[in-house]
Amino acid sequence: MAYQLVDQYERPVRKQLLTERIAEPGITSVRTAWAHSVASGLTPSRLSTILAAAAEGSLYDYLVLAKEMEERDAHYASVLGVRKRAVSGVAPIVKPASDDPRDVKIADDVRANLAEHDSFTDLVEDMLDALGKGFSQIELIWGRGKRTWWIEEFIHRDPRFFMFDRDTGREVRLIDERDMVNGLALEPFKWISHKAKLKSGLVGRGGLARLVAFGWMCKSYTVKDWIAFVETYGLPLRLGRYGASATAEDVETLFTAVANIGTDAAAVLPDSMRIDFEQVAGGPGNDIFEKLARWVDEQTSKAVLGQTMTSDNGSSMAQAQVHNEVRHDVAQSDARSVSGTLNRDLVKPYVDLNYGVQERYPRLSIDVEEVEDTDMIMKNAFRMISQGLRVKQSELRSKLGFSEPDDDDEVIGGAKPAAKTAEARNRAELDDPYADLDEVEDDLFSDWEEVMGDVLEPVLALLEGASSYEDASKIIAEAFPQLGDKAMIEALVKAAVKSRASGEAEDG
Repeated sequence: MAYQLVDQYERPVRKQLLTERIAEPGITSVRTAWAHSVASGLTPSRLSTILAAAAEGSLYDYLVLAKEMEERDAHYASVLGVRKRAVSGVAPIVKPASDDPRDVKIADDVRANLAEHDSFTDLVEDMLDALGKGFSQIELIWGRGKRTWWIEEFIHRDPRFFMFDRDTGREVRLIDERDMVNGLALEPFKWISHKAKLKSGLVGRGGLARLVAFGWMCKSYTVKDWIAFVETYGLPLRLGRYGASATAEDVETLFTAVANIGTDAAAVLPDSMRIDFEQVAGGPGNDIFEKLARWVDEQTSKAVLGQTMTSDNGSSMAQAQVHNEVRHDVAQSDARSVSGTLNRDLVKPYVDLNYGVQERYPRLSIDVEEVEDTDMIMKNAFRMISQGLRVKQSELRSKLGFSEPDDDDEVIGGAKPAAKTAEARNRAELDDPYADLDEVEDDLFSDWEEVMGDVLEPVLALLEGASSYEDASKIIAEAFPQLGDKAMIEALVKAAVKSRASGEAEDG
């Protein structure tokens, strides 16, 4: 029995439209690919008007400005790109709804045709265009066979092509000639509609571009004034001097030479004239432009990345790696938001079209894992193990990203075998004359971490400050008299005494 497929809002799906492109721009269409510039000559008054109009639902100029801000400011484009790629660069995971064979099959299909689609990374990055503008719309172009549906293309549509309903300000509608006032409702199963949840309230007021627009405009003024300052005072002041007998023609010749010497770097003058270069005096206010520009960049980094720990403010490589550019909770929030939208607007339509409506659906998720500081893990693990702490090898391997080697794998390192039991030693002694020495060796290796910890830990702590092989050699030489060798000497003395006693007993 045939039934009408509907979306989550109970709107009927018109399958004949799924394979069509319904939001293409055109020269004669109300949706055009080209837009006039808003950022050129932007003034505080004009910016205030744009933001006020956007707050009332007229988003066109605001969306154009948001796009131009990314195109005109290298820092804003960089930090926004870093935040996007913190999510788009992570491979998605698809989990079946249950262990039922049918649910597993559906999940495998979703993984093969959606999560592993050639354009999936670009799709996620296009969805995250919502970070700057508040929302992002991707049109789904479906392919259709006799019994199957698949995604042929993901097309990011310019947000200028959309508006929000006048009643609630929450429903995205397509701007179209058929209804210029209210727009058209979006076709079910045809769109991925992602909204950036950066703050509570209407989507049109939630984009990062609105947050950083004023600082961006101030920086534009600052850079313009900075360039004018450099043009005026960046070169030494050129002074032409002429004698009292110089004629008007001589003065004109000298002026031309002074004016052109900055670019030509050459001049021809009579003996009675000369050109002097006066260095412009520096002052505490000369760096005011750079300070303001850097301050704006720092505020932009806070807004976009959640922190300012980047190479721009002199942080070390280790600090930048720990912070991983984007604050982990920010990246996780973006990943959860994108995953929710994909499950609603992509996974469910795909499953419904190919398998029918399900009680449970597979879950596609993008998990952003926090970067571990492996150096600190190794250092602390070594210190605690030396003090007697017992640690699961599997847990330490997982922290370091190491897998358990198979029996036939070629491995590096490995612990000494455990001490033999009394029965095993008795059997070995019959054939092995060195069994007692092996026992002494086993005893030495049983507590090597604790013994060597006093020796190695001070050296390792000092070597962290070394920048070259020569520095390391010097540090070790200076630290040698201070090494804690008491535990090592005691262990060696005990081993020597035990070896001598064993040998004398054997002789006796």
